Amino acid sequence: MRPTAKDLAVEAGVSLATIDRVLNGRPGVRPRTVTKVNEAIERIGFVRNLAAVNLARKKSYQFRFLLPDHGDQFLDVLVKHIEEAKKSFVDELADVAATRLPVDDPYKLAAYLGGLDAETTQGIAIMAPESPQVRDAINRLLERGIEVVQFLAGQPKAGSHDFVGINNHAAGATAAQLIGRFSGGRKGKILVVSETMQAHDSIERRLGFDEVINREYPGLLPLPSVETRGDTARTRRIFETVFANHPDITGLYVMSAEARIPVGEIARVATKPLVKIVHERTPFTEAALRNGDIDAVIAQNSGHLVRSAIRILKARNDQRIPLASQEKIRIEILIKENL
Repeated sequence: MRPTAKDLAVEAGVSLATIDRVLNGRPGVRPRTVTKVNEAIERIGFVRNLAAVNLARKKSYQFRFLLPDHGDQFLDVLVKHIEEAKKSFVDELADVAATRLPVDDPYKLAAYLGGLDAETTQGIAIMAPESPQVRDAINRLLERGIEVVQFLAGQPKAGSHDFVGINNHAAGATAAQLIGRFSGGRKGKILVVSETMQAHDSIERRLGFDEVINREYPGLLPLPSVETRGDTARTRRIFETVFANHPDITGLYVMSAEARIPVGEIARVATKPLVKIVHERTPFTEAALRNGDIDAVIAQNSGHLVRSAIRILKARNDQRIPLASQEKIRIEILIKENL
C-alpha cells in the first residue's frame, strides 16, 4: 500500500497538523521542519491523493471549451467528445462544457474572456485565430488565476504555453510527402486551400508543406493559398477562376479542418483525377476515403485532444506538472484500408 499522511508524519517526526501545513504551503512552519518533511517524502515515496483531498474539501473544477460558433462536422465531433468527457470526468469533480462564440471577432471574444470569474471558471481551452486582443485577454485570465490551454489553434505570444494539438508544421510537411508520393512522378500544380490564413495552424501547415514540396518534388508547383471562409458560393467562384488560369492542376491540399466544401466543389471543375489530401477525421472524410474521392486524411484523435486539455487544466489547478508524454498528440495518416 502506498504511504499515507500518517506514515509521512511518523517518518518526519512531526504532527499530522504540520504535515497538512507543509503540503498545502500554509505559514507557521519553520524552514528546517519543511526540509525534514520534504526529505521524508523522498525517502518513503509519498504521493498525495489529490482526489481524496479534493473530495474532503468539496473542491470542484469548472472547465470550458471555447469553440467557433460556425463550423462543419469536425466541430460537431469535438462537441461529441466533450460531452463524453463530461461523463467520464464527473468522478474527479470536473464539470466540462462547450461554449460556441464568433471567434473571428477578436473584440467580442476578448470581452467574453474578460467577463469570466475565477470563482466559477477554473480553466478554459480556447480554439481561436491568433490576435493581439485574444493574446492579451489570455494573459489577463492567467493573472486572475484562470488556467488556459490553447486548443488546436495557438496564440504563440500568450502567457500560457500549454498547447493541445499536433505539430502543424510537421503535419504540412507530411501532406507534402503524401501528395508527392501519390503523384507518382507526375508534374503539375497543387491547389492549396484554407478557410482562413489568419489561423496559426494554417500558416504553420503551409510553411511545412512548402519546405518539403519545394525540396523534394521540383515537378510539383504549389499555388498561392486560397481562402474559402467556409462559404460554398465563394469556394465555387475561386475554383472556377483558379482552374481557368491553371488547367495543369494535379493535386489538392485542404489545410483547414473542414474538407467537405472544397472537395465537393473541386469535383465540379476538375476535368481529370487529382491527388487529394485533407485534414481531420469526420463522417464526410471517412465516406470520401471509402469512395475514393480523397486519397488520405491527416488526423489527430479528437477524443485524445479533449481529454488531454482537461487533464492539463486539472494538473495546473492542482499545481502539478502535466505528464508530457501522455499529452503528446500524434499525427495519424488514414487511408481507406486502415479506417
